[in-house]
Amino acid sequence: MIELPAAMARNTKVLLVMDVVESVRIMEQDQDGFVRRWQQLVEQAEQHVLPLHGGRIVKSLGDGLMLEFANAQSCVKAAFDLHSFTRQANSGLRPEHQMHLRMGGHLASFVTDQHDIYGTDVNLTSRVSTLAGPGETVVTADMRDQLAPVLDADVEDLGECHLKHVKEPVRAYRVGPPGDAPIVPPGNAVELNLRPTIAVIPFAMRSNEPGHELLGEALADEVIAALSRTSELHVISRLSTTVFRERQEAIKDIRTHLGSTYILSGTCRSAGTQLALFVELIEAKTGHILWADSLKGQLNGLFSADDELITRLVASISSSVMLQQLQQARSQALPTLEGYTLLLGAVALMHRNSPSDFERARHMLEHLIDRSRRHPLPHAWLAQWHVLRVQQGWSTDPTQETRLALDCTKRALDSEPDCALALTAEGFVYTNLLHQLDTGFLRYEQALNINPNDSLAWLLQGTLHAFKDEGEAAMAGTERALKLSPLDPLRYFYDSLAATAALSAHDYARASELARRSLRANRSHTSTLRAMIVAEAHLGRTHLAAQAVHELLRLEPGFTVRGFLDRSPSNWSAFGQRCAQALRIAGVPE
Repeated sequence: MIELPAAMARNTKVLLVMDVVESVRIMEQDQDGFVRRWQQLVEQAEQHVLPLHGGRIVKSLGDGLMLEFANAQSCVKAAFDLHSFTRQANSGLRPEHQMHLRMGGHLASFVTDQHDIYGTDVNLTSRVSTLAGPGETVVTADMRDQLAPVLDADVEDLGECHLKHVKEPVRAYRVGPPGDAPIVPPGNAVELNLRPTIAVIPFAMRSNEPGHELLGEALADEVIAALSRTSELHVISRLSTTVFRERQEAIKDIRTHLGSTYILSGTCRSAGTQLALFVELIEAKTGHILWADSLKGQLNGLFSADDELITRLVASISSSVMLQQLQQARSQALPTLEGYTLLLGAVALMHRNSPSDFERARHMLEHLIDRSRRHPLPHAWLAQWHVLRVQQGWSTDPTQETRLALDCTKRALDSEPDCALALTAEGFVYTNLLHQLDTGFLRYEQALNINPNDSLAWLLQGTLHAFKDEGEAAMAGTERALKLSPLDPLRYFYDSLAATAALSAHDYARASELARRSLRANRSHTSTLRAMIVAEAHLGRTHLAAQAVHELLRLEPGFTVRGFLDRSPSNWSAFGQRCAQALRIAGVPE
């Protein structure tokens, strides 16, 4: 053992790290109140809790503390007392001003001097605290082994958990006060708004055509219904927005009374069977017009499910919202961004297939997770990030990537067992990384039972049917997904997977059409290029297939037919073999 300087000493003690969930947000909203409540908490710890349980403050961490105890029993009792104090202090406060602690405990070995304590276990304790949600305490296996279940605490095994900058997974446990109550009482989680809100104002009629007086309201209803099918936007009910129709001061009032991020309004003119609609999308905070357009259509069939006018309108709205969030996500520091900007920006960036954008998407999702450990959506999207990393050929360790992805879905489903997106993400992992198609199909079915309009679940389940050479079911699922209007940056991904479904159904013309549309939006998506090669080879357009092969090998120089079969969930099916043969014919190396 290395000899330490005389001023330093080795110790083995129980360390507890605690911090305030979303402290930056709370301080921005109520700085004086936050500081006052934090000082009261520190005073409670110093004067009452720590003397009672034999602990001491090792150091302040700004919006947190590192505490030291002689044993695990004293540590968890102190943790429970501090959680209890914060719950009482929150009584009577508005939810957005309430302060919730998260804590992590570990039996740590470290060295000390007159200034500080040091060691890998000190850093590990800080990382363990990030596993805890609001009002929770999470401990390592070493600390849990010192506790007597039921007597000292109720203990819940979280399994092997992966921590940032920690190479090996850590076995972690959630602990709560002993008794019949749940480990963490319900209602403690901090709500995190991950969807921007849009208010659709009934369109004002500018026509004297008899019977068309309510056409503007009917159109607004159709737009609201279409926008509501996406899980990325929250749409305010028309019952709440009708009162603002044709009011000049509507923007300020809507933002004040409805909390809307965006406002869609417009005017409608009709003449016979012709319809002209002028619409504009406004950012409520600034009053800036983000997008405006004039659209024309036919009244006949306007309210049918396949009407082109509504489809074009919703696609433009979705695209403008996502673009606005993406611009904010790229131009501002992560701590200053709204939760929905972080999420939508990350989703857009992870589908742009640029390595730098892809990495920033991961940082944004991890930052969002740090804000609220118990929210399932960031975990679910991070799981999909790991799958896409393998599919793009950017991962140096697909096995580790698979473990990380499943760890993300586990945390998401632990927080919300009925989260459709988390179930879909887990199906994506089992299908595309583990090639366990039966388990993947089950997860997609569970997601669709919860949300029958989950376009991503329909898309991925359709692709799974393609892998199994079930072409008719594959096309039915992916075509349904396309009709559910995903946000624009994901459209290329939907088109790409729908092209794969069309290949499995031997509809090579449709596959080529979809692949071309996908490539117009994202020319660097290698999966789309593979679909294009197969489609053109089967259509006998060998020169087009050869051009796609050239581009594919430029983007992924090491791509081979064997590598495709090893990586594809369809490697054992007739569909996979047909694709492999088409790749060979087009000139892909064996």
